[in-house]
Amino acid sequence: MARPRAKELTERELEVMHACWRKGEATAAEIRDQLAKDGRELAYTTVATLIRILSDKGFLMQTNQERPFTYKPLRSFDEVSGNLVWDLVERLFAGKREPLLVRLLEERKLTAKERAALEEVLREAKKQDAKKPDAKK
Repeated sequence: MARPRAKELTERELEVMHACWRKGEATAAEIRDQLAKDGRELAYTTVATLIRILSDKGFLMQTNQERPFTYKPLRSFDEVSGNLVWDLVERLFAGKREPLLVRLLEERKLTAKERAALEEVLREAKKQDAKKPDAKK
């Protein structure tokens, strides 16, 4: 019996998705060229196979009926990256975000840019919390 197709992205599929997100709408040849610019040389047939798999999984959509076929992402980078992060949290950290955050911060010192980005996220979260009605009242 054939194994059901995985919903997760393989490393190569994710590389193709990054190329698609950068290009927006592209042919297999354009995606292959983008991958080559990124330092990843793949045969046209490999790229075409990856595109077919990504289409079957619902990540890409063919946008025309004539050759060369053009494809566009059906899922945004934010959606895919969010799903991958939550999958990591669930599978590796038993659904707890704190151990992931601690691990990331212990791994290496934050740069000034990273620290500023983190502080901005925390400020925004605090603003959102302040806007929520207090459940105790």
